[in-house]
Amino acid sequence: MKDTSKPDKETPETSAEEENDEFIEESQSDSEDQTEETSESEDTEEPVEGSEIEKEVSKETIKEQPEKRAQPETPRKEKHGKEEEKKEKPKKRVDRGPDFKYIIRLSNTDIDGEKNIVYGLSSIKGIGIHMATLIADKTGLNRYSKIGDLTDDQVAKIQETIDNVSNNAPGWMLNHRKDYETGKDIHLTSTNIDMQLRDEINIMKKIRSYRGIRHERGLRVRGQRTSSNGRRGLALGVSKKREVVEPAK
Repeated sequence: MKDTSKPDKETPETSAEEENDEFIEESQSDSEDQTEETSESEDTEEPVEGSEIEKEVSKETIKEQPEKRAQPETPRKEKHGKEEEKKEKPKKRVDRGPDFKYIIRLSNTDIDGEKNIVYGLSSIKGIGIHMATLIADKTGLNRYSKIGDLTDDQVAKIQETIDNVSNNAPGWMLNHRKDYETGKDIHLTSTNIDMQLRDEINIMKKIRSYRGIRHERGLRVRGQRTSSNGRRGLALGVSKKREVVEPAK
């Protein structure tokens, strides 16, 4: 019978020198672990100090920010300069030939020849875009052709239709209905509008109507309020009486 208490293989006995070598290796590994822990602790402590420095720097930059905002930026000045140069440059006129008329006289007004017929006629006082289209259609001209390309006969034809527009246009398009003297619906243009307005105001003043009296006194005619709006002259501000201070004897 074999003894079970003893192991099958006998473990080799370690010598004293080997034990010393193992002790030295363990001490070296412990020292290396300590150095690594200290290095990690230093790494963790450094950002704390850096964060405090960054906070101080950020405070200084915040104090300096309003000064930087107050200073104008250079590229904006260049943009403004470019815009001014663009405004100063005059528009170049296209050479449209020797027969082209750059200014045309109609109803005592100068019209730019580079405009279309519709927009050119609308520059006359008393003629709008709707009335200008009607005049262009009555004369048989293209609405979108340049008014400077028209011949003298075509310009005279346009002037004739403007003078007789009250007969050619419907009543709702006319600007002066039921005239005071004739009772007819007429259409006024250019200087005739100012003359007719002046004459009718004088008639209202003579017959002493409410509107005529309001015109005489320089007040609002169409029912507007006068306590808070439309002030002119001395009524602009309230003047207080100044107290006269007697000199001390």
